[in-house]
Amino acid sequence: MDVTATQGENRMTRPITAGVDGSEESLAALAWAAREAVRRGTPLHVVHAWRFQPQDAVGTEGRDAQERWVRDAVAESVGAVTERYPDLTVSAEVREGDPVAALLAAAGDSGTLVLGSRGHGAVVGFLLGSVGQQVIAEAPRPVVLVRAGEETATEAAGREVVVGQQGEPEDSADVIGFAFEAAAARGATVRAVRAWALPTVFTYSPGAMRLADEAGGLESYERKALGEALGPWRERFPDVPVIEHVEMGSAGQVLLSVAAEAQLMVVGRRSRRTAVGARIGSVAHGVLHHADCPVAVIPHT
Repeated sequence: MDVTATQGENRMTRPITAGVDGSEESLAALAWAAREAVRRGTPLHVVHAWRFQPQDAVGTEGRDAQERWVRDAVAESVGAVTERYPDLTVSAEVREGDPVAALLAAAGDSGTLVLGSRGHGAVVGFLLGSVGQQVIAEAPRPVVLVRAGEETATEAAGREVVVGQQGEPEDSADVIGFAFEAAAARGATVRAVRAWALPTVFTYSPGAMRLADEAGGLESYERKALGEALGPWRERFPDVPVIEHVEMGSAGQVLLSVAAEAQLMVVGRRSRRTAVGARIGSVAHGVLHHADCPVAVIPHT
């Protein structure tokens, strides 16, 4: 059985889930998630996590009144989506408790989880709160971050789905697969980016240099590695145009250098936990803070 293909099929049939809390950024995420669900022909699920604010907090009401207010707000958001997309299947749930736990549970049942994020001050990008960072670092499914004020202009024809590729083909299969699926749903081009650097004294090895020499040099070796990683996905999605982009530099810098043409940026993060817990990773972290388009973070082994 092709495990990667099965994962892709599951992602394409599972609902797209949007985490909402009534903020402008979460409503932008909901709008993006709704458009994506329509493109992919999947249901949309809306989840809100809330905590009761006790009576000694200023301006609060009783539990029932607070829960009623939350449910009404979620219903209003769902109503706006169903009015705009009457054929879209939409469900919603309100969970009381820790928002990180609620969102991670929702992610486990979803193909993709979509969250909102405030713009990063005067610099375009994302301002990640503790909830967003924990969810991205620990979610078992892809998480897409959408900035407040995100408009459909970023999805205009001609804009690309940019994906970062690193390591061996199996290392990036989930990441590249997500990018091809997104591009196919949009009729967009995939720009696959592989960044490389000269080996240092700590990374040099005779075996690696021999392989590079056989490929015609370091850059040719990197181009060959990218082509091999893309090969199975080109076959599976023959109608998706592909641009192979190999450039010397840090992965984060190279990805951001082509972000202006992106309607979606796709990056990976290691799903295994370290001694200090789950981490987003430096490349994903940098792109999340400085890209001016939605960013999808894909867990992979």
